[in-house]
Amino acid sequence: MAQIFTGLSETPLSIDAAADFVNGDKNGALNMFIGKVRNHNLGREVLGVSYDAFAPMVKAVFDDICVEAIEKFDNEMRCYLTHFKGRLEIGGISVVIAVGSAHREPSFQACRYIIEELKKRAPIWKKEHYIDGDDEWLGGHILSADNG
Repeated sequence: MAQIFTGLSETPLSIDAAADFVNGDKNGALNMFIGKVRNHNLGREVLGVSYDAFAPMVKAVFDDICVEAIEKFDNEMRCYLTHFKGRLEIGGISVVIAVGSAHREPSFQACRYIIEELKKRAPIWKKEHYIDGDDEWLGGHILSADNG
């Protein structure tokens, strides 16, 4: 039976919690995607990133994405998906996705599907803070003003 955990957190995300959740005796594969804040983007030096989200909708979107991944790739897999809300410095973890399944191929496919769909559909916005003191909201979710 499939199991799902999704969330939006204002506290540091846990890789161990994700791995523990998707672990199971039937699972021979555990695949993870960990998104971190990098020190550059499009030729600009980045100091940190702030994430904002429409929290009431995030959980429903995350749940839908995980259910879809399970239905597409393995009905018995386990999925874990959390995203950070707030400010992170360089190296901070912004998203953790973990998938546990009996075999490696469904876990790879599901993990990729989840991050790509999250980027398209989740009402989460990212503001980069640059070394020159400037800030900029980046295009993302379709509700973003930058995405017309």
